[in-house]
Amino acid sequence: MTSASVDRRWNSADGLSLYARDYAAAAGPAKLPVIAIHGLTRNSKDFEVIAPLIAQSGRRVLAIDVRGRGLSDRAPDPMTYQPAQYAQDVLALLQQAGIERAVFVGTSMGGLITMALAAIRSKVIAGAIINDVGPEVAKEGLMRIAAYTGQAVDTPTWAEAAAYAKQTNGVAFPHYTDKDWDAFARRVFREGTEGAPVLNYDPDIMVPIRAAGAKALVPNLWPMFTRLTKGRQVLLIRGETSDLLSPAIAAKMRKRAPRMDYVEVPGVGHAPMLDEAEAKAAIFPFLSELP
Repeated sequence: MTSASVDRRWNSADGLSLYARDYAAAAGPAKLPVIAIHGLTRNSKDFEVIAPLIAQSGRRVLAIDVRGRGLSDRAPDPMTYQPAQYAQDVLALLQQAGIERAVFVGTSMGGLITMALAAIRSKVIAGAIINDVGPEVAKEGLMRIAAYTGQAVDTPTWAEAAAYAKQTNGVAFPHYTDKDWDAFARRVFREGTEGAPVLNYDPDIMVPIRAAGAKALVPNLWPMFTRLTKGRQVLLIRGETSDLLSPAIAAKMRKRAPRMDYVEVPGVGHAPMLDEAEAKAAIFPFLSELP
């Protein structure tokens, strides 16, 4: 039983080379694979704890780096940094990997991409886990994230990178230790050419958001959410203190999709890392019900 991943690359329709961590399923009956999609400024390393566990439960996991993040190419045209394009990139992965249907795990922006996929090609989604995001989002959380995304940071050492990670995400993980923040920094930073840590995403990911102005802050994706939850199993995970998925929005989602599973992760904000005991206790029984 191995939890190591291998590197996989695929090509987008507009010629970018994109990257995924590919975790092989443990031996056993064939089950549909899982496609794991991270949030706005993050990358596939966010799933480095949960992905091997899912693989050990018998499902192949492809944790992707969305274009402009991690080991995926940066886009020459920053206006392609949008969920509809990200969804098309995922469809290109499925086609090139020979995957007809999959279970999707989407954190924050990854959840929005999953909703976009439901609108574009619903049949590829066998089930979905949506982590701390909804078809509308609380303005406070988006403004907090927008305030630091794409801004230059000066982090000559890994200790300063960890301090930055704590400064921007401490509200979500008040229980984290210095060791946790160091691990967090090594997910969101990479070593730059001078040896100093640099953020592992293209700052231009903010260009379309700035171009859209105020209306970008509150997108209406309710029709996509309805399409996603119609006739398939969905699990919604919310951080108890999330400032992006408010209690009111979560309640509205549950009213619209009464069959949707739901769990709240205590003491955590936006977004749970999915390595929390409560998250795992919901994820594995949910996956066990899917083909």
